Amino acid sequence: MVAPESAVVAPARTGSNFDNVRRSNLAAVLGMAHAQRRVSRAEITRATGLNRSTVGGLVAELVELGLVEEREPGSTHHAGRPSPIIVPREDVVAIAVNPEVDAVTIGLVSLSGKVLKRIRYDTARVPTPEEVVNIVAAVVAGMAGELQSSFRTVGVGLAVPGLVREQDGVVVLAPHLDWHNVPLAGMLGTALGLPVAAANDASTGLMAESLFGAGRGVLEHVYLNGGASGIGGGIAVEGRILKGASGFAGEFGHALVNSAGKLCHCGAQGCLETEVRQEELLEALGLGKSGLEELDSALRAQVSRPEGPDTGVLEVVHRQMDFLADALRGTVNIFNPELIIFGGFLGTLYSADPHRMAQLVRSRALKGPSEDVRFARAELGADLLLVGAAQLAFAPFLADPASIILAGAGASA
Repeated sequence: MVAPESAVVAPARTGSNFDNVRRSNLAAVLGMAHAQRRVSRAEITRATGLNRSTVGGLVAELVELGLVEEREPGSTHHAGRPSPIIVPREDVVAIAVNPEVDAVTIGLVSLSGKVLKRIRYDTARVPTPEEVVNIVAAVVAGMAGELQSSFRTVGVGLAVPGLVREQDGVVVLAPHLDWHNVPLAGMLGTALGLPVAAANDASTGLMAESLFGAGRGVLEHVYLNGGASGIGGGIAVEGRILKGASGFAGEFGHALVNSAGKLCHCGAQGCLETEVRQEELLEALGLGKSGLEELDSALRAQVSRPEGPDTGVLEVVHRQMDFLADALRGTVNIFNPELIIFGGFLGTLYSADPHRMAQLVRSRALKGPSEDVRFARAELGADLLLVGAAQLAFAPFLADPASIILAGAGASA
């Protein structure tokens, strides 16, 4: 399981009556239930090496804390009494927020990783940080009755398309939003009265796909996300996110792919995200910005026409694939990943011709690491960034389940 890397803005919590060993064991059991969504006591016993009575006691404590529930197992072919099934409670939730250049998306995500509610608030222009805070506060206020009566809201996770400093959740730079040194986590925490964690959007996507998507069970993998704000990514090494000194690692969008290319907002020339753009794909297909939901089906239709692919569209697809393969060559050579996952519009691009994308990377990278790598499209689709952002908010409780006692019974709006 990839460990969430986040910056949390919240009052310090005091200790509890659980000793360190018990806290660790509680976290291990809850972590299994969270990542697998349903797990039997027998599976927990085998995975942790704890005896059955200890596992039973830990599960009972998690039930008492309101974090999991036990269910009767279905039919089984094994002899003996079937083991009860432990599942995360659906009423323990996090609020997930993803600001973009044209919208602010707010979601309610359960501890099992399910998106229970999604609200997309379209903006007429690029929103300011203050506008994002006001939009989120208004949406949460509108849900206040439901949150207080039906859920326990443990916190807020922010997936931001930019450089987010791990230590304090400050958005150091979000170039497409034109944000500079914005303490967004603190601003939103003050407005909502909830703990807030913030991270780069692609890093949250990596967490989500590692737990619930294409990266399940894969320790060495790379995730690349493409959206309206450019291209970012994340790298998992031995099951942990490679974050760098301040949490800025994974800026694949600024890999050099064309020395004679366009000037990038970062000041360099020929960066990946200046050559591989969502907007260009939409234009080639005759779709405007509002046609993002149709991108998949429209591109599939154009490259698989009975009379042959649209040559203009195919030219754009192949050119973008070429640049993407150039950027990934170094990644494969340096990190030797087992899997590369494509999300956002890069997932659409990859799916247009998966075989060609794989062949391009393998032909440009060194023989050894290129033979090891596999490729996949992100599985979580539109839920990806919301699920990932929620992981930031859940991280403190997954690390120390007993701290849920100090969480309120609902959100204050």
